[in-house]
Amino acid sequence: MTKVAVTGAGGFIGAYLTRKLAAQGHEVLAIDNFVRGRPARLEGLSDLVTVLDLDVRDQEALTVALPGVEALFHLAAVNGTENFYKRPRLVLDVGVRGILAVAEACIDAGVPDLVVASSAEVYQTPAIVPTPETIDMVIPDSLNPRYSYGGSKLISELIAFNYCGSTLRKVQVFRPHNIYGPDMGWKHVIPQLIAKVEAARASGTNSIELQGDGSETRAFCFVEDVVNGILNMWHAGDTMNIYHIGSMEEVTIRDLASRIAEAMGADITLVPGPAAAGGTPRRCPDIAKLSALGYAPAVSLSEGVRRTVEWYLANPQPADSNLLL
Repeated sequence: MTKVAVTGAGGFIGAYLTRKLAAQGHEVLAIDNFVRGRPARLEGLSDLVTVLDLDVRDQEALTVALPGVEALFHLAAVNGTENFYKRPRLVLDVGVRGILAVAEACIDAGVPDLVVASSAEVYQTPAIVPTPETIDMVIPDSLNPRYSYGGSKLISELIAFNYCGSTLRKVQVFRPHNIYGPDMGWKHVIPQLIAKVEAARASGTNSIELQGDGSETRAFCFVEDVVNGILNMWHAGDTMNIYHIGSMEEVTIRDLASRIAEAMGADITLVPGPAAAGGTPRRCPDIAKLSALGYAPAVSLSEGVRRTVEWYLANPQPADSNLLL
C-alpha cells in the first residue's frame, strides 16, 4: 500500500477517513493543529498512523512533511453553520490560506495526487434539485457572513485545479452533502436537535423550537458512506474532476427532528422559530456521476440517526462545547 496524508485528520470526516485508510494498510500522516479537531478522535490507531501537530496554513512545514506521500486528502476547514456566522474571518483564513499552502507544498514535495474537500455550500440555493455537479456556483451576498465557508470552498476548487492541474498526476474535488454520524461535534443540526430534545425531555416542556418552520429539506449521508465514496473516487475517478458525495434520501428538517425524537423515545412537539438569513430551502445531490464508479450509500437515514443518537446519549455535551467543534 501507499503513504498518504490527511489534513484536518482530527476533524469529523478526517478522523473516519484516517481510520479507514489505516485499516486498508496505508501509512497515514494525520495532520491537524487541534484548534478545532480533537486528538481523542485519533486515539488507539495503529502504528501505520503518524499524527503531526501542524497548522495547514504553514506551507514550509507541510513541504518538509510531505516527501514520499502519494496522495494528500485536504479536509482541513472550519465547518459548522454557527461558525460561519460567528467566525467568518477564521473560516476564510483557514480555507483560503490553507488550500494555497497545500497546493504549493504538494508541488514542491512532489505529491502526485491531491484530493480536495469542497462543499454543497458552493451552490447556496441550487437552481436544480437533485443537483448535478455542472450547475453554477453562487455567492449571492458578500455581506452575509454565512457565505464565508461556501466562498472559501469555491476558491479552494479554483486553486486546486489551476495551481496543480498541469503539475500533479491527479487532482480531484468532492462536494459532500450534509454528512452526519457519531462524534461529529455539536455545532451541526443533528446534534443540536438531539440536545434540544434531551433538554425538553429533562425539563418536562416536551417542545423544541426549530430554525424556521422545518420545511427545509436536506439529504443526509452517514459518514462511513462518505468515506467509502472519497476512496472510490480516488481509485476509480478521473483527474480534473468534481464528484458529489452524499445520499438522495431527502427529508424535511421537521421530519428529521421527529425521527430523532423517536430514536430517543421522546414525545416532542415541534414549534416554528426564526429562520437564519441565507438558509437554503432545499438541498439534495445528484450522485449519478459517482454511482457510475460503483458508489452506493449503504446506511439508511433511520439507521444512521439511531447510531448517532446512541453515541450522543452516551457522550453528553461537554462543558467546553463552545469550542470550534
